[in-house]
Amino acid sequence: MKILKKILKAVLIIITILGVGFIGLIVYAMISDYKPKEKEMISQSDSPSILKDSHTFSLLTWNIGYAGLDKDMDFFMDGGTKVITSENSCLENISGIGDFLRKNDTIDFILIQEIDRNSKRSYRIDQYEKIAGILSVHHAFFAKNYNVFFVPVPPANPMGKVLSGIAIYSKFIPESATRYSLPGHYGFLTQLFQLDRCFMVNRYKIENGNELVLINTHNEAFDKSGYIRKAQMERLREFVLNEYNSGNYVITGGDWNQYPPDFKPAFTANKSFTGQIGNFNLMGIESDYMPREWKWIYDPAAPSFRTVMAAYDPATTPTSVCDIFLISPNIESVSVKCHHLGFTNSDHNPVIIQIKLLSGTLK
Repeated sequence: MKILKKILKAVLIIITILGVGFIGLIVYAMISDYKPKEKEMISQSDSPSILKDSHTFSLLTWNIGYAGLDKDMDFFMDGGTKVITSENSCLENISGIGDFLRKNDTIDFILIQEIDRNSKRSYRIDQYEKIAGILSVHHAFFAKNYNVFFVPVPPANPMGKVLSGIAIYSKFIPESATRYSLPGHYGFLTQLFQLDRCFMVNRYKIENGNELVLINTHNEAFDKSGYIRKAQMERLREFVLNEYNSGNYVITGGDWNQYPPDFKPAFTANKSFTGQIGNFNLMGIESDYMPREWKWIYDPAAPSFRTVMAAYDPATTPTSVCDIFLISPNIESVSVKCHHLGFTNSDHNPVIIQIKLLSGTLK
């Protein structure tokens, strides 16, 4: 009987400690919760660059997967089992990502998503500064979309601290760089440890008196109901249409976590998919989402991302396209290429486009 009482007492003590610890975690998460404003100024310049109209510019978009989602990784959030790649792999990944960017450092505007600055999952490497050192002739801008002191999942091997976001590396000095919050809330407890998604806007002066509005976005991925995605897309549409109707050139690039309108892939090396795969639900952008004169720019001949339920297998891994550019009617698409790197260092491939600003077509 005494032994049983001791066991019960020990169990109660353990439950009490766990309960107090859980409450403490929640309280600290509430106190430290990142609550960004709807609009936050990142940078302003008194001497911005003046861009020429009727000029051709190059752009790159790449979700680098915080250098933690290489070809050998699967990920628990997508239906896999792993949480963090090894430190050696992470270092190899950021080195490989840097090598590609170094070889393409002539590109005018480089849009990056999932770039870590101080995260356990990427061994606290400041990837933003590391890439800024590689792209030394570019001006660097960063917007947070994930700032949590401790992500407690999965319980057996928590992700821990995450500080991450999106970045623009630009050869030109913008008038301003601004962070805009995207709508979306998962409920009280979940939201404490979730991303606070956003899009970043860099504004550039054009010699004709108008502006080039460059947007880097990383939209919701795990919204099964579609409600959050719809709200985010409505916010983006309202913003870009307002900018275009004001006479500006508008380019929106990034990881939309949706496939383009009327998507018909031409690549055959993998099983192309749309719909539900594991925990990831890939929806499509409606064909009437934007007025028809707006153009969706992507490469149908190569997948821009893969599923992360298992390690990458070129023969069987489902792949698709969600890394896309949307350009306003006063911009001409010159070329587009998705560089299939075999998902060696990230679960996404970089997409490079060339565009030309048209003169005499402003509203």
